[in-house]
Amino acid sequence: MTHHKILMLCALLILFACVPVSSQTLPGNTPEATSVASAPTEEPVMDIFKKPLVTHIYTADPSAHVFEGKIYIYPSHDLDHDNLLTANNDGDQFDMEDYHVFSMENMHTLPVDHGEVLNVKDVPWASKQMWAPDAAFKNGTYYLYFPARDKQHIFRIGVATSKSPAGPFTPESSYIEGSFSIDPCVFIDDDGQAYIIFGGLMGGQLEKWQTGQFDPHGVGPKHNEPALGPRIARLAADMLRFDGPVQEILLLDEDKTPILAGEGEKRFFEASWMHKYNGVYYFSYSTGTGHQIAYAIGDKPTGPFVFKGYVLNPVTGWTTHHSIVEFQGKWYLFYHDATLSGGVDYKRNIKVAELTYNPDGTIQTIEP
Repeated sequence: MTHHKILMLCALLILFACVPVSSQTLPGNTPEATSVASAPTEEPVMDIFKKPLVTHIYTADPSAHVFEGKIYIYPSHDLDHDNLLTANNDGDQFDMEDYHVFSMENMHTLPVDHGEVLNVKDVPWASKQMWAPDAAFKNGTYYLYFPARDKQHIFRIGVATSKSPAGPFTPESSYIEGSFSIDPCVFIDDDGQAYIIFGGLMGGQLEKWQTGQFDPHGVGPKHNEPALGPRIARLAADMLRFDGPVQEILLLDEDKTPILAGEGEKRFFEASWMHKYNGVYYFSYSTGTGHQIAYAIGDKPTGPFVFKGYVLNPVTGWTTHHSIVEFQGKWYLFYHDATLSGGVDYKRNIKVAELTYNPDGTIQTIEP
């Protein structure tokens, strides 16, 4: 081979080597073969603001907190069975018996289920119906507050403890002395004082405690009388008992008159939550028959609170229950509806939406 031919051959080899492999005619490298052989495309992250956060079990009443740099969610656990024969105004269809804990590292990925952390069979004083819980952290300990019926079928509030926000939780041998009704919410103020807010009408038995003692025949006020308010008590330093009397929180209309029992779209029904924003205390709650999450503002945790509007409009299903939390510089509303079960009200699912404040401190109403 002449020197000239050798140079031409080298130039061709160099040119061939510079062509991208994907365009070379190699065995099996047809367009169809390339499509089959390529790695599968990663599925996009689900939009967590539009769909249920948890789908492998039914969940409701989400209490969300930031612990150890993550969001931890403490919901109730709806059981997957049909209870139409027991459905009534006392809520016997809501016969939940345990709690799971979920965590989220960010607002782009779905929650992690840490499994069952407490079961009614492990609570010495409780008989059934582990309804909406809440959690708190103090003294290096995590506290889980929960309602359940005692052996006399009266709702009480218990507390369980853990050294981890993910549980498991060990219950106290008895319920909190002096506690009653449902839906505990624990708020720790800037000075470290902890308060517990609770109460719920109808199945929550709040009407039966107007005298300070349980009256099985107790009924609520008339429509033109002031509505019953939630109850609040200071928690002792050990977070296991009340430190002082139980008081009623007064809810006022914007004209400073008490909200009436007949005002179904404003009066308190259940699902207390308290948070603080720019030095103002926000008390939010379910109106029950009005099907909204309403809110009112005040200058101290014990009230009074003045009605300002709605956080959340009605959702799919009868009940509505929520929590509000700040995480990574934004505010979020955790709530539930019944879309996962097609509207079965005792088979619910938790959801989340971003919360927006107006410049005057009012909250923009969220459409579910």
